[in-house]
Amino acid sequence: MQLRELHEYLDALLEASRLKDYCPNGLQVEGRPEVRHVLCGVTASQALVDLAVRDGYDAVIVHHGYFWRGEDGRITGMRKRRLQALLANDVSLIAYHLPLDVHAELGNNAQFARVMGWAGEGRFADQDLGWFGRPAAAPGTETAGAIARSLAARLGREPMLVGDAERAVHRVAWCTGAAQDYFEQAIAAGADLYVSGEISEQTVHLARESGVPYVAAGHHATERYGIRAVAQHLCEACGLTADFVDLPNPV
Repeated sequence: MQLRELHEYLDALLEASRLKDYCPNGLQVEGRPEVRHVLCGVTASQALVDLAVRDGYDAVIVHHGYFWRGEDGRITGMRKRRLQALLANDVSLIAYHLPLDVHAELGNNAQFARVMGWAGEGRFADQDLGWFGRPAAAPGTETAGAIARSLAARLGREPMLVGDAERAVHRVAWCTGAAQDYFEQAIAAGADLYVSGEISEQTVHLARESGVPYVAAGHHATERYGIRAVAQHLCEACGLTADFVDLPNPV
């Protein structure tokens, strides 16, 4: 498959042009024109790039790429080493941030819900990034504490629960990654529990004072599943060899 065909296919599939984002989505670093072997991961870290170079991959596809708004644009230090490794070995980098959060099937929120057994019923927040719906058990029969324990078991990471652990959950809201700022909008959407990846100081007070508990389940831990689904999709739909690797990350 030609590189141009691959990134244009993914641009269309994930509707990359539809969303306002803080980074360029799609092809970020151009490598060799033909792509047969693709390595997928959450973040385009040096470790992932080195693995792609070592094992002869043609392209790397990630959720967290490069060139974030507000960053220092100079190519020095860590940025220089990452880009040098890609360019010297003719390996492409393709990245999708918000498009890979919101996609109805392959997106992080959709895939995270599938892992947890949650049924999405609606969207909320900016650009419909947040989801809400029914928990895995019958609505109202499971507490926030029980859901936090289920998260720990399924994600392999102990989450942080703030607020009333005994609150019965009829409606759960979630948004993977660093979406703690959508907590108030989740409450307005009728959530009995809000789950995201990270937590801020003010999140604690909102959980205590609103009566709606909050779970920080990990940024990396909640965003492993969209890019894994993309790898599987590329194998099935495009005939590529697409491998997902989950490099250890404690957050």
